Amino acid sequence: MKLPIREMNLPESIGIDESYRPLPSLYLAFFSIWFVSACSWTLNTLKNRHFQRNNLQWTLAFVPLIKALQLTLSCLFWYSCFYLEICSLWMSFGVYVTGVLFETASFVSFLLISHGYCITCERLSVTERRTTAALGCVFYLTLVGYRASVPYFSVLLLVNYFINFYMIFHHISQNLLALREQLSFIEDEDVHAMHDAVYTKYIMFKKFQGAMQIVAVAESVIYINMDDSSANYWLRLLVREWAQFCIFVYIGWTFRSQDLVPRFSVMPTLKPKGETMVPPIYSIEMDAATFKDFSSREWHIGVPTSSSSWNDNTRDSVLVIIQHPHANRLTPESR
Repeated sequence: MKLPIREMNLPESIGIDESYRPLPSLYLAFFSIWFVSACSWTLNTLKNRHFQRNNLQWTLAFVPLIKALQLTLSCLFWYSCFYLEICSLWMSFGVYVTGVLFETASFVSFLLISHGYCITCERLSVTERRTTAALGCVFYLTLVGYRASVPYFSVLLLVNYFINFYMIFHHISQNLLALREQLSFIEDEDVHAMHDAVYTKYIMFKKFQGAMQIVAVAESVIYINMDDSSANYWLRLLVREWAQFCIFVYIGWTFRSQDLVPRFSVMPTLKPKGETMVPPIYSIEMDAATFKDFSSREWHIGVPTSSSSWNDNTRDSVLVIIQHPHANRLTPESR
């Protein structure tokens, strides 16, 4: 939130506009909502950590936590102003910093999802990690300059928003294209073992694409309407906070840890650079004693067939050996 500078650290003789009086209660209500959401997200990720790779879910957990911290400081700042007659400059600075961190963490999370992190690949390449880190740092510094009313930083922030949204939509389009090609290959070659997993990922990216279109429109409306007047400020804040919360709930619900379709976690370590085919899925069963002496470069993923095998009792479990999903690259000669 961009605090009205003229209302920070004001002496009591000048007074504070009474139109800001609903702010402490409003910030307290949104803090409760975001804090409950952060706790629910953390507990769900911890509870369902066995179902899928949850590095993305743990990364996304930082966003509501930072938002809850910002709302806490905002509530304390305005409460102290109205009821303790002390408008702390340091507390307002904390609101300023956490607000910038929240927006930066949000866009970094959006970039990670658009890359397909833990969805179409286990981890990002070195280039992708460096690009994401660089975009996050530049966005943070630009936002700091804009909030500090440094000349020309409004233009730089606009350019930064354009670059970030372009990168996000570009990577989403690439992932959707790759998933559509995989679905077409599955249908043409009658390979149905991976259909549900690939289709689920495709739907997740389609939902995320729609959410990011809403985010782009919302950010445009916020920065076009630059009215900082105190009249109905609490109402504009209420609308903005509810819009942010609804967008993040929608994205969080889409990418939450859950018991997804079988083979959802079958994905390459890094995103392949060339055109790829969906790897075939075969399985053979053997007992644990035989698996200890089993060695192969292509067959080395052991999956217990019983849910009880996640516990300590694995004496009677049967292991399913699945072919390692090395993507087979298509060449012009093989088409």
